[in-house]
Amino acid sequence: MNKIELLKKFGKNIKIERIKQGLTQEKCAEILGVSANYFACIENGRQNMSLGKILELSNTLNFKLEKLLDFQS
Repeated sequence: MNKIELLKKFGKNIKIERIKQGLTQEKCAEILGVSANYFACIENGRQNMSLGKILELSNTLNFKLEKLLDFQS
């Protein structure tokens, strides 16, 4: 797996968890204090997210950290 594939898989995992929670990209971005464009880029695999923001995403939005970081499925 290369970096591009990893970012796309991570973004897909975020999108899956977001949809399960019934949240929009805009709402997630608002809660995290980031722009909706940045959040969309994360979900589309075009932007890195720091480990601190990943942890904040998991804790704040009640996303399962292990699901976000599961790159096998």
